[in-house]
Amino acid sequence: MRLRTIGVAVLAVLAVWFIAANTGSVSITLWIATVTLPLWAVLTVTLLAGMVLGFFIARRRARG
Repeated sequence: MRLRTIGVAVLAVLAVWFIAANTGSVSITLWIATVTLPLWAVLTVTLLAGMVLGFFIARRRARG
């Protein structure tokens, strides 16, 4: 296995563990509304958004 693959796998496991360990609820103020969500849901959405942004940035750098 490549070192990069192992690193990504370790980070994925740590992210899942961190998300699973944080089960409380949090209030998030958006521009107008305030919503209360489980912290694991907020962390999951943040992780997925970061992954998508990272994918697009890496793809753009590979082109140019």
